[in-house]
Amino acid sequence: MAKYWWTPFLVNVLLGIPGVVPFWLVWYLMVNWPLAELGWTVREPTENDGMALWLVIVVPVVAVFTMIWWLVNAPLRRRTSLTPHTFWLLCGLAPLLPTAALIANSP
Repeated sequence: MAKYWWTPFLVNVLLGIPGVVPFWLVWYLMVNWPLAELGWTVREPTENDGMALWLVIVVPVVAVFTMIWWLVNAPLRRRTSLTPHTFWLLCGLAPLLPTAALIANSP
């Protein structure tokens, strides 16, 4: 069953549902600090706690999500007929679909 392309696709889309949280945290961190310092975005006016507090929150959440993502996809890679490049590209982009769907459906 795992030899088909849709198995890793569906698994990673399902991983993307809880992945909305780390994706949003990374986006929030990037928008309010590095991109705001470059002048590409406008910092949230009420955000005055500093970056260290956010790093304490973001780093563990992203690390846990990345570990789970890797532990799910590494064994799945051996059972699929996709080439490694195609497999990892699919597994890297598919978790972004739930976040993209939420962005597209937001007012």
